[in-house]
Amino acid sequence: MRILLADDHNMVRDALKSYIERLEPDARIVSAESFGAAYDEVQRDGEFALIILDLRMPGMDGLDGLRRMRERLPKVPIVIMSGGASHEDVRNAIDMGAQGFLPKTLTGPALVSAIRLIMAGEKFVPFGAVDAPAGDAGDADSHAPLTQREREVLQYLEKGWSNKEIARALELQEVTIKLHIRGICRKLGAKNRTQAALRAQEARLAH
Repeated sequence: MRILLADDHNMVRDALKSYIERLEPDARIVSAESFGAAYDEVQRDGEFALIILDLRMPGMDGLDGLRRMRERLPKVPIVIMSGGASHEDVRNAIDMGAQGFLPKTLTGPALVSAIRLIMAGEKFVPFGAVDAPAGDAGDADSHAPLTQREREVLQYLEKGWSNKEIARALELQEVTIKLHIRGICRKLGAKNRTQAALRAQEARLAH
């Protein structure tokens, strides 16, 4: 699995490369320090499973870099990454075909989980990154806080535990765990357990 990671900060590239390769051994990271260098890489060899573009790096010119990369590789998922993007930037990126948005504040495990979600064909926008996009965070039941039991289940979801493992740890039936997960997803406006765990990490709801 080849991933093109374009960011103008060496420390960011090295840290992300280390996180991804440690948690996803099959990944091969190709690094670039500017949009121009990233574009040269895809012209040489466009066989990438995923492209991650830093929003503020040289050559991006706002979201024009996303547009150009999208035109060059229309079938390859492209993700925008930033340490501080506005809601408008995130929404515009998604509207222009980005598969997701990765804040640089995500932990290593959360980053890899987001990448796995994107590689599975899902879009990933962390909780609160945009103002209630249709069919996503807008479906959250924000007036219903997580129960203590839901918080406990959510902590295990963040660790990647299966329903059976969670049930065993909490001494509950597996069907009960499924019901708790359904409630968690509804309250967080998440489509599945992975997205719920990622949103919880972003919003720190489990801590």
